[in-house]
Amino acid sequence: MEALQKLGQYGLLLYRALRSSYEYNNYKRNLMNELVKIGYESLPIVLLTGVFTGAVMTLQTAYQLEIAYVPQSVIGAIVSESILIELAAVITSLVLAGKVGARIATELGTMRVSEQIDALESMGFNSVSFLVVPRVLAGLIMFPILYIVAAASGIAGGLVAAVVSGAVPASEYMQGAREFFYPWDVSFGLLKAFVFGYVITSVSCYKGYFATGGAEGVGTSTTQATVLSCIYVLLADFVLAAIML
Repeated sequence: MEALQKLGQYGLLLYRALRSSYEYNNYKRNLMNELVKIGYESLPIVLLTGVFTGAVMTLQTAYQLEIAYVPQSVIGAIVSESILIELAAVITSLVLAGKVGARIATELGTMRVSEQIDALESMGFNSVSFLVVPRVLAGLIMFPILYIVAAASGIAGGLVAAVVSGAVPASEYMQGAREFFYPWDVSFGLLKAFVFGYVITSVSCYKGYFATGGAEGVGTSTTQATVLSCIYVLLADFVLAAIML
């Protein structure tokens, strides 16, 4: 029964958020702030994650194929395809679940236990449109952009690792990346990023919005938001792959 109650709370919150999405004047300033926090402030960790993901992927692929009789360009193809279709979206989202999701849950949880949300409601503000809608919208907008950054930095990191380690010449690496490039892979990656952005922000908003129990409750909600976001990202990744590939 408790699980059904929580599912109902989550569904009702999203329904209220959808109904409140037309109240642009209520959340336009918060939306701009969230775009900066989710997008711009996440760029360093996304770039770092992408570069090292591509570099490690290149070195491991070269190690596994060093005794195989395949062209060296295959390494560039494997790395670029893996990053575009899977790693850029999933690994970036898992990292951002800890950064973005935890921040959202902590902010809303603190506002809930300190009765700031109740104060907004008592003054006639729609707390959902003011607090939840801008965070979810910012996630939907910025996660696909961050996916592009992660994919580009991942392929570039793989190229640098290939050249520095001597595993693959730059020309061979790029030849493989170009020969096996399919526009659908980018479209699929963008779709994943869009879904993951929705999952992380909506789950974190739900956990923070309904937090209870003071400071300890805020900490619990933050932990649950991060863990559940990671689990649901992996589940959504599987479902999207099963349906669309």
